[in-house]
Amino acid sequence: MICRPSCLLLLLPLALIFLDFILISSLAKPTPVTSLNVLTYGAKPDGSKDSTKAFLAAWEVACASPNPTTIIVPKGRFMVRNLVFQGTKCTNAPIFFRIAGLIIAPEDYNVIASSPQWILFKRVTNVSIYGGVLDAQGSSLWKCKNNAGNKCPIGAKTLLFSDSNNISIYGLTSINSQKFHIVIDQSNNVKIDGVKVSADANSPNTDGIHIGNSHSVNITNSRIGTGDDCISIGPGSTYVSIQGIQCGPGHGISIGSLGRSEDEQGVENVMVSNVDFTSTDNGVRIKTWGKDSKSFVRNIVFQHINMKMVKNPIIIDQHYCLDKPCPKTESGVEISNVRYEDIQGTSNTEVAVMLNCSKEKPCTDIVMGNVNLVFQMVNGSAQASCNNANGLANDVVVPFTPCLKRDMLLT
Repeated sequence: MICRPSCLLLLLPLALIFLDFILISSLAKPTPVTSLNVLTYGAKPDGSKDSTKAFLAAWEVACASPNPTTIIVPKGRFMVRNLVFQGTKCTNAPIFFRIAGLIIAPEDYNVIASSPQWILFKRVTNVSIYGGVLDAQGSSLWKCKNNAGNKCPIGAKTLLFSDSNNISIYGLTSINSQKFHIVIDQSNNVKIDGVKVSADANSPNTDGIHIGNSHSVNITNSRIGTGDDCISIGPGSTYVSIQGIQCGPGHGISIGSLGRSEDEQGVENVMVSNVDFTSTDNGVRIKTWGKDSKSFVRNIVFQHINMKMVKNPIIIDQHYCLDKPCPKTESGVEISNVRYEDIQGTSNTEVAVMLNCSKEKPCTDIVMGNVNLVFQMVNGSAQASCNNANGLANDVVVPFTPCLKRDMLLT
């Protein structure tokens, strides 16, 4: 039978319907997302009964799932001891923690202080945390440390991601950590946004966020107030972006300390932007040990920063040492290509800019532009101190920093 043109016109709609059916059938169906509620596994929201096993049981199910899984922590107070979320046997399908309640540590600080961290994610991939509060109840340990010193345990970090990839932390609150609040170690592609970190100004070693040996870490839109650094960047960290931070109280944002061991890795490609410092001990700081070192700090940008009553708004300290006596005074860490741009505000001390670099490895390519820092005293003029540093002063730089040459193109 020969199909004439009129016949083809009749068959065309049927052919199109058949093609649509084939196309729709070939499209991948949306991957289902499994939801697991920790209550189902025996967690109790009363703040007193131990929910550790329930959290780990939910993790085991999520870890083994080939599909994305959400672990739900509903409203309430969930007491847990030390948690280790191990990822070596996981399928690496995305796992989402959605936390509406509080996760609290036992009142006895010795319970979690027996481990270096309270909550550990180890060798995990594609893990996200949304919301919630982590309360390590560390105030009694702070009191012990401030009164009894070495007789107290070191304490546990609140949250540690180690040897992990593709990590996201959104809207999490961490309070009263025994030691560091959030630690990113040997991890890649990490996003931290909208977190709140809080500990008393006299709480020792309670860094807000610490980054070490990690690559591509972005921290944004967060409020941090602690007894130590708001954010600290340790050895081996590269491509770190910090933006939109409110810091205070605390010790500011620090690169370092670096160079404690001779073969320690360096830090490079760091940008700190749009930060407000209020009543902090330091603003933007680079600190290195006064020891022989092969380490380095390079390609660093500090920009669009406001200082309010900050003791040391801009500081490089290459003579950092806690050992008694110090084995040496000069640092071998090489600091180069550091830019300070659009930094304004008030200093709580007369010396607002301190570049205290090493005689053995002087700081090079230090560039400042549009810097205006004044002493907090009424009409007080701030000062700058320079040792073993050189570079350029672009545009306005107040206070006058004698080791920086004026850019001749601007004169």
